[in-house]
Amino acid sequence: MPDGEAPRLLCVEVYEGRPLSFMTETAARLLAETAGAAGEPTRTPPGQERCVFVPATTRTPEQYRRVRLPGGPPRYAVCANGGHLLVDGESDPEWHEHVRRRLAACAPLDEVSERLRTSSAEGDWVLKRRVADGLFAYLVVDRERLPTTWVKELAAWAAPRGWTVSLQGRKLYAVPGSLTKSAAVAEVARRTGATRIHAAGDSLLDADMLLAADGGWIPGHGELAGSGWRAAHVTALAERGVAAGERIVGEMHALAAATGA
Repeated sequence: MPDGEAPRLLCVEVYEGRPLSFMTETAARLLAETAGAAGEPTRTPPGQERCVFVPATTRTPEQYRRVRLPGGPPRYAVCANGGHLLVDGESDPEWHEHVRRRLAACAPLDEVSERLRTSSAEGDWVLKRRVADGLFAYLVVDRERLPTTWVKELAAWAAPRGWTVSLQGRKLYAVPGSLTKSAAVAEVARRTGATRIHAAGDSLLDADMLLAADGGWIPGHGELAGSGWRAAHVTALAERGVAAGERIVGEMHALAAATGA
């Protein structure tokens, strides 16, 4: 849209003193109202909320704590792609141990990390190499210099070992197949007694959560949109970026107002 028509933005994440993530002011208002439908986190007993807003992210708990969403801190948050279930800001130890046991079904993290290191050792397109909480590994890359076949070759190597490869912006993730957002979201639904789940996501690592939900949305940008991924109960939006975020929050707000689900 023309610059003069662009919406005003609210910064919701700062990293190393710089603004990193944004949402429109309209989306911020609607999200605060939607989250508020659950009641005050410190006053509403679990299981008595009208609805429960659950951030679900591949960020580690430390990275997630940089995000300041409107409406106050949610009671539950899914971090590290399901490796951590935060309850009132703290990682649930029983859930984390449950996840650790499930990871035994996949190839060891050390093996995958070593493959990432050796296969990209000569690449001047690798900016950073990271291991997240001993759960998965990722690279920060220069997308313009990233070889076009490298991601597909890595994914083909990882799949028989039970790992998923996902390229999101400048980050290339290698994640165990048993480490899923859907499992952690299902645990929140069990604890709260939720009868319906609506989800939104834009990456391959969100696909399992979207498929497990009763309904959902994918924006017009990102890995899922670019690959042509579709599911009958998931709405593919034309909007991109913060406009997509506003549309999704608006539809979630309408659902919460109409059904409390």
